[in-house]
Amino acid sequence: MNAKMQAGGADRAREMAVFSAVAASGSFSAAGRDLGLTPSAVSRTLDRIEARLGVRLMLRTTRTLTLTPEGQAYLGAARRILSDLDDAEQAIADQGAPRGRLRVSASLSHGRLCVVPLLGDFVALYPHILVDINLTDVVVDVAAGQADVAIRFGPLADSGLTARKLGETGRVIVASPAYLAARGTPVVPEDLHDHNCLNFNFRRVEPVWPFVREGREYSLSVRGNIEANNGETLGQLAAAGVGVTRVGAFSVADDVAAGRLVPLLEDFNPGDVENIHAVFVGGANTPARVRVFVDFLAERLKA
Repeated sequence: MNAKMQAGGADRAREMAVFSAVAASGSFSAAGRDLGLTPSAVSRTLDRIEARLGVRLMLRTTRTLTLTPEGQAYLGAARRILSDLDDAEQAIADQGAPRGRLRVSASLSHGRLCVVPLLGDFVALYPHILVDINLTDVVVDVAAGQADVAIRFGPLADSGLTARKLGETGRVIVASPAYLAARGTPVVPEDLHDHNCLNFNFRRVEPVWPFVREGREYSLSVRGNIEANNGETLGQLAAAGVGVTRVGAFSVADDVAAGRLVPLLEDFNPGDVENIHAVFVGGANTPARVRVFVDFLAERLKA
């Protein structure tokens, strides 16, 4: 490789680092402070990238910077390339020990109850990895570089991502002993018409809970006066005696074991389960920190 090509590759890496900093901070001045550059130098770098590619990557106004679709694609590629460069250098510097920033996205309930309690053990095993965890029920775009690993529930959309099954969870209907003492215990699903059924607020035609009777599956419409976007909140409300709810078993396992919640209508439980997967950009160049984290989750969550 001649000197001109080497210089060009180094310049592009620096340009990608500048572009990624601008996208992360949302301004030229903030990116410049992080990188030790002037805002005008940052602006010239972005102009140079756009001129070389022949497309607009960012829409700039006096107050905001907005990525175009081409900018989103370039950002995802830049983050992966910079991550690969970092991995290559760190592997040589530390004889291949996994290290670097690992960005993890998990849902609010499952993340807090099942993933966060494992992180202490993980960083003890891999002290050179910095875990950057974001708990949200918003689906992040792993392919675009918004996270290194995302934990997903239910069917997976078709994509070029690699998926590793971590486990599965069933669903359970629960209420508190105090609520049942005051309102009575449902014996058959239809009894739920007389109860305050706490539900998810996800968009749907109408809130229904599935059941099975004598081998036949059917759904029952339910009504209640509180809705929430995660099972942990619904379980907390049920434990406080507010009503009956149907949630993932993992989110109320501790309350059931402690007797704060009582499973209901188990003879009519259809046994529906949601698979839990870790999704990430796979392949030969998958960073070691991603591989060891997914392996760790698969082992611990299965247990």
